[in-house]
Amino acid sequence: MSVDTDVLVVGAGISGLAAAFGLKQRGATVELLEAAPRAGGVIGTRHRNGALVERGPNSTLDTTPLINELLDQLGIRAERVATTAVAATRFIVRSGKLVALPTSPGTFFTTRAFSFGAKARLLREPFVKAAPANTDESIAGFVRRRLGAEFLDYAVDPFVSGVYAGDPERISVSAAFPRLHALEQKYGSLVKGQILGARERRKSADKAKNTAGSFSFRRGMQTLTDALANAIGHIETNVHVRRIERGADGIWTVAGARGGEPVLRRARAVVLALPAHEAAKLMRELWPPATKGLAAIDYAPVASVASAYRRADVRHSLAGFGFLVPKKESRSILGSLFSSSMFEGRAPQGIVLLTTFLGGMRNPDLPAKSEGALGTLVHEELTALVGATSPPVWADITRWPSAIPQYNLGHAERVRPVEDAERALPGLFFCGSYRGGVSVGDCVKSAHGVADAATRFLVGVRPS
Repeated sequence: MSVDTDVLVVGAGISGLAAAFGLKQRGATVELLEAAPRAGGVIGTRHRNGALVERGPNSTLDTTPLINELLDQLGIRAERVATTAVAATRFIVRSGKLVALPTSPGTFFTTRAFSFGAKARLLREPFVKAAPANTDESIAGFVRRRLGAEFLDYAVDPFVSGVYAGDPERISVSAAFPRLHALEQKYGSLVKGQILGARERRKSADKAKNTAGSFSFRRGMQTLTDALANAIGHIETNVHVRRIERGADGIWTVAGARGGEPVLRRARAVVLALPAHEAAKLMRELWPPATKGLAAIDYAPVASVASAYRRADVRHSLAGFGFLVPKKESRSILGSLFSSSMFEGRAPQGIVLLTTFLGGMRNPDLPAKSEGALGTLVHEELTALVGATSPPVWADITRWPSAIPQYNLGHAERVRPVEDAERALPGLFFCGSYRGGVSVGDCVKSAHGVADAATRFLVGVRPS
């Protein structure tokens, strides 16, 4: 029996789009099904009153050469823009005030972000014994053991909130921060690893997240997902996939519906590029252990509030990337990006744009509050922290009930049945931010690997 396409990709977020594009570049025929009215997932850009508002990621990190290769293939590398010079400065909140984080070893010893005791504690780090290799330790436990409680409270906790919107007491260091875990295992020390591993890092084409530069696009992050969608071409939106099955002939059937009308496709391979809880539903009959593992992956709810203020109504210079809020500061927000300082042309003359994040695992109920309540709460926090003296000219609110997967303790065990399913069910592949990292760059890299694996599979099953 004939097939409709070589590969059917279910889910048109950045992972699904990048995987589908990669497969098309490798010569496969590809179709993509998406439940939402548009492709792009959490990446989306709005233009309002002359300002550029990001619904999801405001930028991405240049962590892998695969990103620029992708931009070249799409013909959008010229649209890429780097952060401004002032965006090199990042702040945390300490004792209710914004304090600049150190940007070099020299400024580390003079920064007010950490006490003298915390800096002195760093000298002990090379002598702290490494944990056993098979230990699944939380990032909080790892940092507390190696660097002390203050570095956890005022460096790692806000960083974890900024990346995962998560709880460092629950997030697994080996799953979420594999480079840190590897440094300890290989060198016995983070400090030694930074020094002794310098040559190895120079040879690597990839860059660590703490050294990679941030970038976006002139017209916002949606430039990337729009370019991918246009290049792929065969994307059907508003299609809700209900069932997938593999026939005795090895051909996959995907069944769903659009507006009450059935949708049925047959393909040699299927890529499930869905959030974990959605992928879990489709695996219920095919591979129940994968359903159990995927359904157990928590997602942090997040709301983002873009606030446009008159420049004269904000006392702080906003000369920086933004600020993160440690849990110890007991505030209602996770942090705020100085969007109009990060990139040129993000707001009209005389207006500044800040993008503030709420919720996460710290305050999971906040994103469900009314728009009025969220706007008021954010303005109160910005009044206290950056000196906003009058309400914003306007605010734009986006809610993501399931924003970011949590790489919590036991994550490897939750994902292992997914890997088993891929081995047991030839032609089935999983791709998403719950595997390989949550950043845009991580998703691009993971999708590249899935495209390679699916291409190898197709070579073996295509009729000669």
